Amino acid sequence: MEPEYRVIDRSEKSRYEILAHARTGDEARGDSARGDGAETAGFAEYHLSEGEIAFIHTEIDPRFGGRGLGGLLARGALDDARSRGLRVLPYCPFIRGWIVRHPEYADLVPEPHRARFGL
Repeated sequence: MEPEYRVIDRSEKSRYEILAHARTGDEARGDSARGDGAETAGFAEYHLSEGEIAFIHTEIDPRFGGRGLGGLLARGALDDARSRGLRVLPYCPFIRGWIVRHPEYADLVPEPHRARFGL
């Protein structure tokens, strides 16, 4: 059975994580440090400063590849940035490419910086 996924902000690590939650306790041991049966499937690192969030690196664990988790992670992180009123600087090529493919998120990037990021 496929796990369920959710995106959380791990501000102490300056990154968003996408977590895989097994649907039953027997399906996965999970991350013992977290203790909730969840396993980190990927992350998007960021730097937060003065109302701006700069995404610098995104990575999905190869064991979770091909499931569209990068897109779920990008959407979750950008939706959170929007809800917090943060301006987005997509230095990470994956986040930048995702915004290009989803232009409804381009408004998060300040107008003077859009050309620089190809938006």
